[in-house]
Amino acid sequence: MADIEYLRSLIKEIPDFPQEGILFRDIFPIFRDPKATEMLVSHIVNHINTTIKEKIDVIVGLDARGFLFGPIVALKLNAAFVPSRKKGKLPGKTFSADFKKEYGVDSFEMQVDAIKPGQNVIIVDDLIATGGTAAAAGQLVEKSGGKLLEYIFLIELADLNGRKNLVAPAYSMITF
Repeated sequence: MADIEYLRSLIKEIPDFPQEGILFRDIFPIFRDPKATEMLVSHIVNHINTTIKEKIDVIVGLDARGFLFGPIVALKLNAAFVPSRKKGKLPGKTFSADFKKEYGVDSFEMQVDAIKPGQNVIIVDDLIATGGTAAAAGQLVEKSGGKLLEYIFLIELADLNGRKNLVAPAYSMITF
């Protein structure tokens, strides 16, 4: 648990960002510290390897901070990385899912051929608050025919109860 406490110590709190009344948890200091980045990735990979029996075929990272560590986790698991991006950012044919965030409404998209039916999928992101973005990504995995095994988050804002909106188990490294 010392690794998790070290990671927690690096997370900065930025009040009133991106709008008044929001306390933003800034994870970028973790990525300025190679030791901390390795701790983060190793912890996630170890969690997957010790708790999930199925081979992981795809790691889905959520736009945009899920892109920071999702590809590294995928590489360590010998899995594909698939981005779930904001509407209009991916070329070709896409699936779309709308969601309400704690401070607005948005849409996520995923390329229709990114996940094959029956592939085992884990979704990763930096934070779960209300669960809107993660739930939308879960809908995209379902539309593709993938089997969503788990959501993994660096941070969970527990008082917002975002887990209730998810269609698979969730694991969070740090809870606020």
